[in-house]
Amino acid sequence: MKLVAGLGNPGPRYAESRHNVGFAVVDELARRWQLGDGRYEESFSGRLWPGECAGQRVLLLQPQTYMNLSGQSVAAVWRYYRLEPADLLVVVDDLDLPLGRLRLRAGGSAGGHRGMTSVIAHVGTEQFPRLRIGIGKVDRTATVEYVLARFADHERAAAQAAVRRAADAVECWLTRGLEAAMNEFNPKPNRPAGADRRAEPEAAEGDER
Repeated sequence: MKLVAGLGNPGPRYAESRHNVGFAVVDELARRWQLGDGRYEESFSGRLWPGECAGQRVLLLQPQTYMNLSGQSVAAVWRYYRLEPADLLVVVDDLDLPLGRLRLRAGGSAGGHRGMTSVIAHVGTEQFPRLRIGIGKVDRTATVEYVLARFADHERAAAQAAVRRAADAVECWLTRGLEAAMNEFNPKPNRPAGADRRAEPEAAEGDER
């Protein structure tokens, strides 16, 4: 069994924000695999979709703990099903990558992402795969407002394409393994049609990254 955990913040206030691209990838996979709306599991503090990809059992997870406590939910599911670190793929946004870029890694530090920091702390290791999705580089002094804002109109096409491509990367990881997925999806993609080159961030209220 594999566990794909897309990180984000629950509730309509945060829906479609840059910080919620992990949720968006889980939603895209659930749509592709025709898994419906999933179910909230109180014991895991998360929404789960049991599914299957290429004959392999897969759990999709959206923690409902808010970003900074994501690890509580991820670790609860991971331990309950007695998975190995290599069976977990965490999908998150990344401020240090240009909008639309993907970066798959076998492990490593949290890179300043508080959701990832929480997952590492609760799972107890940095050695699990993660998929980072670029939401556009920004001055770190504007981090909170930027990540909790929705994508601007001129960014939306690129953001939607990135979510679809990230879902492709997850499926590649499931069917062909991490190395094949890294080789295919880490290189810079061709710019999607209709994407605007501008990248001015929108400001919004929000909590900490």
